[in-house]
Amino acid sequence: MIKPLRPVCPTMYAVILGVALLLGLMMPAAPDCHAAADTVIVSAEGLADPNADAFKRDKAILYDALLDDARKQAIEKVVGIYVDSRSLVENYSLIEDNVLTQTRGFIKQILQKSDPWLGEDGFMHILIKAEVYTSKAENALREMSRMQRVRLIREAGNPRISVAITVRDSERDAFTEPERSPIAENILKEHISSFGYRVWSEEVARESNLANAEKSLVTGQADQAAYYAHRQGSDFAILGEVKFKPINLTLKTSGIEINKFTITSWTVKCLDSATGEELYFNNKIPARRSWNSEDEALMAIGQLIGEEFSREFFEQQLLQRTRIYQLEVQGLPVYDAAVLFKKELIGLRPVLNVDLRAFDDLGGASYEVEFSGNELDFSEFLNSAVLAPLNSKFGKRVFSLVSVQKQQIKVLFQGFNRPAEIITLFKEKPPSSLASATPIRLNQIAATRGSLKKVEEINPKGVETVLEHRKSGGKTSLEAIRNF
Repeated sequence: MIKPLRPVCPTMYAVILGVALLLGLMMPAAPDCHAAADTVIVSAEGLADPNADAFKRDKAILYDALLDDARKQAIEKVVGIYVDSRSLVENYSLIEDNVLTQTRGFIKQILQKSDPWLGEDGFMHILIKAEVYTSKAENALREMSRMQRVRLIREAGNPRISVAITVRDSERDAFTEPERSPIAENILKEHISSFGYRVWSEEVARESNLANAEKSLVTGQADQAAYYAHRQGSDFAILGEVKFKPINLTLKTSGIEINKFTITSWTVKCLDSATGEELYFNNKIPARRSWNSEDEALMAIGQLIGEEFSREFFEQQLLQRTRIYQLEVQGLPVYDAAVLFKKELIGLRPVLNVDLRAFDDLGGASYEVEFSGNELDFSEFLNSAVLAPLNSKFGKRVFSLVSVQKQQIKVLFQGFNRPAEIITLFKEKPPSSLASATPIRLNQIAATRGSLKKVEEINPKGVETVLEHRKSGGKTSLEAIRNF
């Protein structure tokens, strides 16, 4: 049975502090339960094999190993903010030696921890919530990258950016539909392309995704069809509207009429296409200035809007540390299954925190999930890093992605009719996090042949590497790992 987390800080601390201040006593400040600027709050699960010989002799060693694995997992999740999953796995030994083993230096404090419990899967479990220094992890990774000559820190990426600039004549009424301005858009696209980023067409991407969705349906790939149907086009969308006004002037001396164009105002905003969040918005009324033609005015506005966006602006958004989504899982038949699903999520590398918000046996379970990093193709990321390990645990595709829109994720669970069978599989099968665990970690937490036999069901290649390593007396390398 999963035990509830208990807070480390006393709940009456604030009351005691107030009384102490009234009495004039000097008391230490209460630990801050909110992360500082260079820290992040992380939930993690620690595992250990209770049948290991060393643990049979001393239960205190078992508890220490369990808590140490939980700390390592918390730090590994923070590393995942800066290093993509493939690089982390490929360089796991280096990262473990230089970062994961520094659990006390990188963890500011353990905020909560559960009582350890023996699961029906044969492993000892513990859950913790810790405050971890992101700055220390990032600095250690950069120093390690320099010393070891390996490329670890994820680059800013190659985002897809769409542009839509509309123009409106101030002399027309407010009900007239504004028109797109290819001139202003092309100037802005040149500016974006100068960063090395890709300019994306929302319209073409939408048509392409729909066409791929139809092809997938024809071939019976419903999951792939849903993925294409809800796949976002661009990663960022720049939207602007310009209002201009024609001016007719007559020169007094010659009587010649001159037509000028002036921009009365313009607005611009940048959206995160995955979440719908407005990352930037601005309204401006330009200084008095006129142009000889409407095209010249629109070229100027394209340049002015481009000046609002620098390479650093997009890099800052791409390196955003965490993202919070509302996750709805349809098909979980009972509340106990919803609770066990939450526990599975806590163990996964990309999931920093998760809360079960609501449950309904007809509508499903609702969660708030905080993911590490800012994946450009979030749908693909969910399929590979979250749903794939969960499906490995159940031995078949029972979780499928229905949609990712704005900050809402919908997942369908299906394949089992009896709730009791679902609960049994959740409890008796190894944690889904071990489906993507490296052989190095498996070698540490699965000490006996019995525990490895269970893990082999969801991670056969990883277990094969561990067995070869042990058979050789530790002479073979554990770096030969699967591609996750």
